[in-house]
Amino acid sequence: MSTPYPFTAIVGQDDLRLGLLLNAVSPAVGGVLVRGEKGTAKSTAVRALAALMPEVDVVSGCRFSCDPVSPDPACPDGPHEAGGGVSRAARTVELPVGASEDRLVGALDIERALAEGVKAFEPGLLADAHRGILYVDEVNLLHDHLVDLLLDAAAMGASYVEREGVSVRHAARFLLVGTMNPEEGELRPQLLDRFGLTVEVAASRETDQRVEVVRRRLAYDDDPAGFAARWAGEEGALRERIVAARALLPQVALGDGALRQIAATCAAFEVDGMRADIVMARTATALAAWAGRTDVLAEDVRQAALLALPHRRRRNPFDAPGLDEDKLDDTLEQNSGEGDGGGDDTDPDGPGGGGQPPQGDGPDTPPQPEAGDGDTPGLPSQGRPAGGGEQQPVRAAEPFRTKMLSVPGIGEGAAGRRSRARTEHGRTTGARRPEGLLTKLHLTATVQAAAPHQHARGRTGRGLVVRRDDLRQATREGREGNLVLFVVDGSGSMAARQRMGAVKGAVLSLLLDAYQRRDKVGLITFRGKGAEVALPPTSSVDTAAARLETLPTGGRTPLAAGLLKAHDVLRVERLRDPSRRPLLVVVTDGRATGGPDPVALAARAARLHEAEGTASVVVDCESGVVRLGLAGRLARDLGGTAVTLDELRADSIAGLVRDVQGINGSNRRAA
Repeated sequence: MSTPYPFTAIVGQDDLRLGLLLNAVSPAVGGVLVRGEKGTAKSTAVRALAALMPEVDVVSGCRFSCDPVSPDPACPDGPHEAGGGVSRAARTVELPVGASEDRLVGALDIERALAEGVKAFEPGLLADAHRGILYVDEVNLLHDHLVDLLLDAAAMGASYVEREGVSVRHAARFLLVGTMNPEEGELRPQLLDRFGLTVEVAASRETDQRVEVVRRRLAYDDDPAGFAARWAGEEGALRERIVAARALLPQVALGDGALRQIAATCAAFEVDGMRADIVMARTATALAAWAGRTDVLAEDVRQAALLALPHRRRRNPFDAPGLDEDKLDDTLEQNSGEGDGGGDDTDPDGPGGGGQPPQGDGPDTPPQPEAGDGDTPGLPSQGRPAGGGEQQPVRAAEPFRTKMLSVPGIGEGAAGRRSRARTEHGRTTGARRPEGLLTKLHLTATVQAAAPHQHARGRTGRGLVVRRDDLRQATREGREGNLVLFVVDGSGSMAARQRMGAVKGAVLSLLLDAYQRRDKVGLITFRGKGAEVALPPTSSVDTAAARLETLPTGGRTPLAAGLLKAHDVLRVERLRDPSRRPLLVVVTDGRATGGPDPVALAARAARLHEAEGTASVVVDCESGVVRLGLAGRLARDLGGTAVTLDELRADSIAGLVRDVQGINGSNRRAA
């Protein structure tokens, strides 16, 4: 077994270490989510925490880590008699992003259950993590069906395995710790709220600190055991402090003054529900115990807010996490008072203040100044050549709920919520012979396969004689996530401020829809002399929104360049992830200028997508009384469909859902 990196040898990252230690003192805090760029010791710190956790007493031989003082009466290995037991180290169980459902919750032997009536159960990771730590690296990349199982277990403190009427339940109470890089996408709000605390980590910009990080890491790589031995004293002292804080925790008094500050803070930052209040109370209590005190002070409440609220105040996926510390201090000061935990004599900016959050409360970007003649289509703005200059980025209009755009046919891509697909979850549509391990039994098909052979197999009793060849796997249909590639026209013909604001608002709405449907997204822009990939395909929808916000406009309209760039991106993505089907969304008024015969060149580029069967939709941004219909012509060349900005809205009278037409779509037939 490899020697873990010592927790006390980690340089800096004070908030990260504090968040983990508070959960070690009080597991009721509810775990911690560590957000930050790659290479910032997130995983190292979490794995190092396991060595500091106090030992746990378990029933000898129980695969589900039952407490010998109060064993689980429904334990599959039970019943157990109270008393006795053995001590062992607390476990840190890692959940791989690509784990199967059976690996997480456990597996039932369906063949034995049908033929013998025996509940043969193989425990999963949730059973291993009971009374320990469940660690999910890259938790934001976890598949939706695993997220659902985690949510159920975290809410009920138990895991249920159901297979065609055969059911097994066992206790599953664990400390949930996740790490993630926000550039790779955000978490579902339901799972985000299940983490008690969140901390933001970033690499230090101080030269001396970076030198020390490298020095210690090289020393550890050269001699892990020797390096750990040099830090054994600090590790032992920290372990003893955790034990002492745990013993002191029941004696900590949370006074009415501190409770009022907690409630006022949660109300001031408009967090949803009451979980934030409860987590803040538990965190403030743990902070007091960690400091060796039996009363909660205002500095504890302040630090608890900085750890428990940033991820709960986000109103939509594009909001940056963080708290306005001035607002926090004002709220605490206004609600300070006499009595326990009131904290009148405590400086709210004292030692409990913690580090500076990465961003403030997310005020809106100030509106751009008006540009005079540049607001009028067809007229040059002041200070730039007509049709050739670049204008400042325009703010996006308010996003709205869009129609669902889906890819035709049935895919087999990653689980999501957009297009039809054959998945492990969803409604049952048929049965087949299992190709590997049976995961979803089709009971009727299995009985039908076994029934004709009962006499030949010598059946004498009431039980059905089932052989492995009789088992049938249920085929199911659900939804998949797609690659939504946006190709956005940023040329001068789109540069009128009202129009570009509406266009950005529409794309922002589609990005929000992609976030909710668990898609990957990419962003290509074209203007001036060519096209560029503003954002390669990624799961980070908020990064795409940030790139869109700073999109400049102006110049000619190289439509063909944008379509050809999209063709190159999709070609690479088909090789990289062949099961994820693409959806091309072209946002333009359909004009094409620049170079010899730009219209014919754009048509040829569009037919490349049609020939490869790429599902596509053109968002027609043309406005005014007189319309040229160029976007509709482009949609026909793509073999897709066209919608106007108004028709894109889910509440428009054009209908609630519009499927993207394939290469044999109605638009092409009409042409």
